[in-house]
Amino acid sequence: VQLQASGGGLVQAGDSLRLSCAASEGFFSSWSLAWLRQGPGKERELVGNIRWGAGNTYYPEAVKGRFTISRDKGKRKVYLQMDNLKPEDTAVYYCAAGTSIGDYKYWGQGTLVTVSS
Repeated sequence: VQLQASGGGLVQAGDSLRLSCAASEGFFSSWSLAWLRQGPGKERELVGNIRWGAGNTYYPEAVKGRFTISRDKGKRKVYLQMDNLKPEDTAVYYCAAGTSIGDYKYWGQGTLVTVSS
């Protein structure tokens, strides 16, 4: 499975941005698709996870209410809508896929999001 992330860029604090991740093939319903990020000098962290079949979502507190993960099974795409962006959201964002949350076997190449204050 190949994942291709896109949509990053330079925005100002308070702006919105939508990231997209295109998959080369579909997934089993039980699989988890996710967005993770790694900011400068920080460890990689999960920012959203969605079950491919049922669409159940999970967000950490740091982004809950501002980020929304969604998927389009027909297009084999996963999206991350990011609203009210903050400078601390600056990071390389990766899409990933795996059999369960936290267990990601396939990774996209990353897309850089920079939020200026």
